[in-house]
Amino acid sequence: MDSFLLELASTSQVDTMPKYISLDQQYSLACEELKHPENPFIVRILQEVKQDEETLKKKITIKIAGNNRLIPVQKVTDDDFQILATIFTNNMFLTGLDLRYNLLSDAGAVHIAAFLQRNETLLHLRMTGNKIDNKGGMYFAAMLQVNNTLQKLDLGDTDLRTQSLIALATVLNYNSAIKAINLNRPILYSEEEETTVHTALMLKVNCTLVELHLCKHEMKNFGMERLCDALYENSTLRYLDLSCNKITRDGIKFLGKLLKHNATLEILDLNFNRIEDDGAFYLSEALTTHNRTLQALAVTNNNISGKGLVALAESMKTNLVLSYIYIWGNKFDEDCCVAFAELIKSGRLKPTGTDVDPYEVDGNTYFAEVSHGLKRHYYWTPSYGQPDNHDENASLAITPVAENL
Repeated sequence: MDSFLLELASTSQVDTMPKYISLDQQYSLACEELKHPENPFIVRILQEVKQDEETLKKKITIKIAGNNRLIPVQKVTDDDFQILATIFTNNMFLTGLDLRYNLLSDAGAVHIAAFLQRNETLLHLRMTGNKIDNKGGMYFAAMLQVNNTLQKLDLGDTDLRTQSLIALATVLNYNSAIKAINLNRPILYSEEEETTVHTALMLKVNCTLVELHLCKHEMKNFGMERLCDALYENSTLRYLDLSCNKITRDGIKFLGKLLKHNATLEILDLNFNRIEDDGAFYLSEALTTHNRTLQALAVTNNNISGKGLVALAESMKTNLVLSYIYIWGNKFDEDCCVAFAELIKSGRLKPTGTDVDPYEVDGNTYFAEVSHGLKRHYYWTPSYGQPDNHDENASLAITPVAENL
């Protein structure tokens, strides 16, 4: 079937179709020719794609997300993507493709990687939640040795393993196109942090990467130190996501020293670690005395008490660049609540720039949580409102890379 598909992509009706035939019609013809049942979810999505002259000038992103709660979904399989590849190969207006949370496996990763080796227009691809495993990750690493167009790649929650993570880090030593990569939640069995070490080595030489996500990498203070050492030599990375790791105050000590010298990082996500008060003190010292580039800091659920949070609030009085700070899930006291209430009241901190809303009861100040953050709607689509609202997805407003996939 593979050789037949390649022949179809280059010589079939799909390739010689008039430009005015819509994508859903192309898909139906391809399914008929290959005797493959149509996926009604794909048909519906393709029917909604505008192909007017104005839209095609801007290029388009097609979102076939398998976790869409707003319409009926029949998840995309490996065979389904083989059909899609035949029509996407011949549509030069496609610059973004969102395939998150479907049923694509390592077998599907083969076809996606092969498609990307030939493709010269796709800028961003989201594979989040497809279990392509280690073998699929290796296919993507091999693809990045050939493809020089793709700018943003999301392989988060795809069950990558040590071998494929090292391969991806190695190829990023040479790839000069990738600006953002998401490697969240791999499956790691070693305590040696080999993958973090290889990522750090890559950051020493890579001069293209702007956004890096390393959530749930089992990273500890050793890995944090290796990353910080590497970032002294990096002058491009603006967004670093280290959330949901095992970083403590000792690891943050290295980060605090880095921030005193770094003039590149704009967004730092430390949510769900355990930096405690000492970690908050290290960060606040760097922000007060030296750093003037960091715009957003997220430290939710880090076991920080009022003293540490007050120190961070005080740093914002001196540091006028830091504009977004997220602190929910820590240990609030009266002093902390008053400190942030004063920041908001004075106008130094906008209510949309934090995830807490101060209120008073009987003369005491408390916090209520509000739905603001760096990427609140990255993994799911809200039932109402805009999924790319900048208050709830502040990273889009600060340092967007291509499109938000």
